[in-house]
Amino acid sequence: MNILHIYKDYYPVVGGMENHIRILAEGAVKRGLEVTVLVTSGTHSTEIQSMNGVTIIKAGRLVTMASTPLSSALFMWVRRLKPDITHLHFPYPWGETAHLMLGHSQRTVITYQSDIVRQKSLLKLYRPFLRRILARADRIIATSPQYVQSSPHLSQVADKCVVIPMGIDLAHFREARREEVKDLRNKYNPPLLLFVGILRYYKGLEYLITAMRHVNARLLVVGEGPMAEEWQDLTDKLGLADKVFFVGQHVEDLPAYYQACDLFVLPSSHRSEAFGLVQVEAMACGKPVVCTELGTGTSYVNVDGETGLVVPARDASALTEAINRLLSDEALRTEMGEKGRQRAVQEFSHETMIHRVVSLYESLL
Repeated sequence: MNILHIYKDYYPVVGGMENHIRILAEGAVKRGLEVTVLVTSGTHSTEIQSMNGVTIIKAGRLVTMASTPLSSALFMWVRRLKPDITHLHFPYPWGETAHLMLGHSQRTVITYQSDIVRQKSLLKLYRPFLRRILARADRIIATSPQYVQSSPHLSQVADKCVVIPMGIDLAHFREARREEVKDLRNKYNPPLLLFVGILRYYKGLEYLITAMRHVNARLLVVGEGPMAEEWQDLTDKLGLADKVFFVGQHVEDLPAYYQACDLFVLPSSHRSEAFGLVQVEAMACGKPVVCTELGTGTSYVNVDGETGLVVPARDASALTEAINRLLSDEALRTEMGEKGRQRAVQEFSHETMIHRVVSLYESLL
């Protein structure tokens, strides 16, 4: 069986979807499938690489508009390749349109990561193509039942949707990092809160920073991105430089940061946060989670009252209350952390995800 994945970027580009595709592609190769990943390169030149058995075609990029890399070479490759199944990862309008116009595969699978939320003008232009792409798909993978129900597009094709949550390598995050954890807790002085993610508008970090005015703890912000300077300025403006620490990107050290924290917070403000895989990483380390209700997968991953607490989005006071409740009750943190660990094992391992997706492929041919 020959599988073609189409998206805009691929590992080692840092991002949840990029890493998700890598795990899925490499897992399928280990199960005997032939896998090609078609993405765009960071230059005008096309590159072909092989990584862990996966063929990676990086089509030359012309320009990037509205977070969408444009590539005429990608259209050429879509026309040239003839896979058994094309697996699209939405939203990437350029790639989906290329497949709609020129794709040759027997079957089409779409992983529907998120509605187009911020680029309203793009969505207006793209909506007719989106309807046709969803109509053409044989199966649509949603990462949570909540997203099928709340998405205006998925709810219209719910009969084609199957829920397959994203998964991670749980063992990577469970491996003990005692010395690193000790060093982090000594350096920053517990209790410690943790946020991990690319610093984009929809992460809602301004609400968490504001909440820290009334929380007796330190917040470690792991990640970089376009909102970093603005959120650092807010931290300084509120006089919180001794409580909120922007520590940069620490991909290799992430397990230590999760293990060192007392609880994890994902304060996302918009539906662009479709799943919140970082919550699973925290749960794998036995940490309770505070997240926001967006009608997406955030509250599917983190079950309110069991693995953590779910609060209204864009509400600093609600974040303060939830964080302080958990910080004041060590027994509750331990109980929720253990339930989170169990849920991660049962639902969100990368092996379970790969098995479910490969089984879906097999059912279509």
